[in-house]
Amino acid sequence: MSNRYKKRFEELKQNNLKAFMPFTVLGWPDPKTSFDMIKQMIEAGASALELGFAFSDPVADGPSIQRADFETLAYGFTVAQGLDLIKDVRNYDGEIPIGVLIYYNLILAHGPEAFFKDAAAAGIDGVLIADLPVDSSGEVEELAAANGIDLIFLISPVTSPERMDLITKKAAGFIYLLSRLGVTGTHERSQDGDRALAKTVAAIKERTSLPVMAGFGISNATNAGAMYKIGCDGVITGSKIIELAARADAETKLQEFYKSMLAAV
Repeated sequence: MSNRYKKRFEELKQNNLKAFMPFTVLGWPDPKTSFDMIKQMIEAGASALELGFAFSDPVADGPSIQRADFETLAYGFTVAQGLDLIKDVRNYDGEIPIGVLIYYNLILAHGPEAFFKDAAAAGIDGVLIADLPVDSSGEVEELAAANGIDLIFLISPVTSPERMDLITKKAAGFIYLLSRLGVTGTHERSQDGDRALAKTVAAIKERTSLPVMAGFGISNATNAGAMYKIGCDGVITGSKIIELAARADAETKLQEFYKSMLAAV
């Protein structure tokens, strides 16, 4: 686990707090506003950040994040510019853990060796490659390790015990728990689904001491509280942030949202 993830999660545990990890798309809706949004997250008290690289076929993302991806790509924002933006964030805050969500084609286009080297230079702590299954992660494991970067993996309610064994052996930083099947978004949750999810959290914790962060469908403090109740160590939320950021009163609404989410921890 990277030193920044390790230190932050230990601090939270010592203070009996949960982690709040907001997400946004790098460069959306423009580089300056994107940086200002990330800065607002930090100033609001975010435990860590998850930042996404815009991709043309973001299969894991719902309509809000897809729209942000397409708008960002339409004006020509690149992976290299995203890395530069992360450098600016790292210069602003040297302690907050920064993870990125990216699709493998973007890494291949950048060059895997160059990507992990540049990611480390930018101050990135963790990389989640949304469309690279754990079975194929050997292609990047050595590059990530050589550059001190944690590989983040996804576990869902339908992950088999055998696959969960493999993921928890290879994962670092934290486990990203898909709190529901499908894509990201702000749909209503079900109590039955959360009860089933509790079994998944228990199974993960039997295998690893890594923190479990729940994402997908976490759009309010009630959702977050439900995840904490079943044993998650924190939550990741993105679609709601993108939706609020598109409003005319975005800054105020985002501030209110972050305050409510942090109150739930």
